[in-house]
Amino acid sequence: MKNLVSRCPIEEVMQVLSGRWPTLLIYYLKDGTKRFSDLRRDNPTVSHRILTLELRKLEDAGIVERTAFDGYPLRVEYDLTPAGTTLVPLLDALGTWWIGQDHHQKTAAPPASAQIVAR
Repeated sequence: MKNLVSRCPIEEVMQVLSGRWPTLLIYYLKDGTKRFSDLRRDNPTVSHRILTLELRKLEDAGIVERTAFDGYPLRVEYDLTPAGTTLVPLLDALGTWWIGQDHHQKTAAPPASAQIVAR
């Protein structure tokens, strides 16, 4: 990870949770244990490499727990740690806050039926 600019705990948290995937992975793991292939299915646009890196980052931060089972093929499962579980209400609160804001509708993609009219 990059060096911290300040001693602010928010900066440290944002190093772990920033980006497109970490919060989504926590969201998908909130319902329980998932295998790597389940997480790929939940996030079809994430590459194998990025998913692996993001899961490792969350594991290093103590948010996600990885369990590998012997056998062939190797079976790996991921679950939230107790610390990771405490993040779920915070992420839910962020989602609720965002839904309550007027500007969230402006950032959403226009409906497929919308047409662009040239003037």
